[in-house]
Amino acid sequence: MHSSRAMANQASRHILNPSGTNDSHQAQQYTKGELNIDQLNSDPIKQFDIWFKHAQSENVHQPETVTLSTAELPSGRVSARMVYLKEVDERGMVIYSNWDTSRKAHDVSTNPRAALTFWWHELERQVRVEGPCERLTLEESQVYYDTRIRGSRVGAWASQQSKVLSDRAELEQQVADVEKRFDRDDKLPVPDFWGGIRVRPEMVEFWQGRPSRLHDRFQYTKDGTGGWKVERLSP
Repeated sequence: MHSSRAMANQASRHILNPSGTNDSHQAQQYTKGELNIDQLNSDPIKQFDIWFKHAQSENVHQPETVTLSTAELPSGRVSARMVYLKEVDERGMVIYSNWDTSRKAHDVSTNPRAALTFWWHELERQVRVEGPCERLTLEESQVYYDTRIRGSRVGAWASQQSKVLSDRAELEQQVADVEKRFDRDDKLPVPDFWGGIRVRPEMVEFWQGRPSRLHDRFQYTKDGTGGWKVERLSP
């Protein structure tokens, strides 16, 4: 009876065929590079800048695209979404969003920590970042907000991000109400519920794909003196 149940369970499994090459059903092998510790800068932010500029020069598609992962407490439920990295400096990495109604806003209000994951397929590279979050001031957020096209600035005011809409017309009415409120003014103040959040790295990992899934991985962690410890991780 157990064997028949196991066979039934096996029959119901759907194992995906990997996107291999040359019509192979085997997973694609990563062969575009290798990573050694003597190639790394002692500062992970500087190392990220090196890799990011290389990704741009190699025409990686939108290398600023990043998965932002957050978790709600006390439930521990995790959520993730694709966003754009907009700023990087020695303090950390900044993305912008609604911090009132969105799922990520609720998560961060209960658990002010986040993770970022970059995947650059063209280079077979991955970067992972983990650390605490902090909101930028309205003055800091206004600087970036002013660079956005007007429609995006209006949209930030109009959208109650992640709230249920009855239909598209409701959203369009919200946009029309904001347009009327600001009477086509070109200068809009940044909404107090919208702006930047900075992830301050406590852990940064640089990952280079290698054949047979024996990838090169190096992890930076704080060493307790203000510097960084760099260690190779098993793949």
